[in-house]
Amino acid sequence: MKTRQLGKTGPVVSAFGLGAMGMSDMYGSSDRAESLATFDAAVEAGMTLIDTGDFYGMGHNEMLIGEALKSHKRDKLVISVKTGALRDPNGQFLGFDSRPAAIKNFLAYSLKRLNVDYIDIYRPSRLDPSVPIEDTIGAIAEMVQAGYVRHIGLSEMGAETIRKAAKVAPIVDLQIEYSLVSRGVEKDILPTLRELGIGMTAYGVLSRGLISGHWTKARSEDTGRDFRAHSPRFQGDNLDANLKLAEALRAVAEDKGVTTAQAAIAWVASRGDDIVPLIGARRRDRLTEALGALEVNFTPEDLAAIEAAVPSEAVAGTRYAEAMMQFLDSER
Repeated sequence: MKTRQLGKTGPVVSAFGLGAMGMSDMYGSSDRAESLATFDAAVEAGMTLIDTGDFYGMGHNEMLIGEALKSHKRDKLVISVKTGALRDPNGQFLGFDSRPAAIKNFLAYSLKRLNVDYIDIYRPSRLDPSVPIEDTIGAIAEMVQAGYVRHIGLSEMGAETIRKAAKVAPIVDLQIEYSLVSRGVEKDILPTLRELGIGMTAYGVLSRGLISGHWTKARSEDTGRDFRAHSPRFQGDNLDANLKLAEALRAVAEDKGVTTAQAAIAWVASRGDDIVPLIGARRRDRLTEALGALEVNFTPEDLAAIEAAVPSEAVAGTRYAEAMMQFLDSER
């Protein structure tokens, strides 16, 4: 497995990380045994970065990872946890709480559910508008000093917030959505990260399956408790337009001898050695396909063909529904 370092002060991790959210939440039902088998396969393939959130399945994802960790060496893995999101018993999002006391409380529960003594990278999942980012990062820095956290990360923060956070304590990475159809990060945020020596862990590299080559309109009609049932990019005319982009990407990928998903993932990885794509696989076959992107190398001509097939502003619809977009400091 190839490796990359998260920022100038962060750990060296596998070139691709495993995003575990779908094993518990957001994309409909999942198979517990297959999830655990996929985790095992990822680690055996050399993936060391494991990404989760304490609100994924309201703790279910952390407990699942805690179970999976029993079969692996804890000190060989880098566990990244997002925190701060509030949800009701029905799973609806209520907002974010990043007060110092709340952060320390959430951390205590995560340590217990994961059954670990420390978390490698701990990060607020969103900017809490009622709490200065300096206070939130200061609280996590105290937990670093106490030995409960190794590194501090951010998630979906804008350039100004990133600068404020970095003045309080070293920040190793920003987790943010980045794909062929989600490129807003390139304007101000990515240059800021590079100026400050902060890495990026990119989620949504397949735009939640939209540009994976596996999504169809028929599948969209049976989403159940699936985030995509409410995502603007998966609705009506937007979906039609976006699936045309996926088909255009498929044509380029086939010319290259790779799958659509592999082309999309490899494109993100090609944007810089400071970027680590997160692979949200919850099945072994999807994991195997995604890992194939490690061997994809693009020529300048390949990249030009991809850009022509999926222009940066061509996507239809916002990343989240309007109610959730307001929580994205990265979009301001």
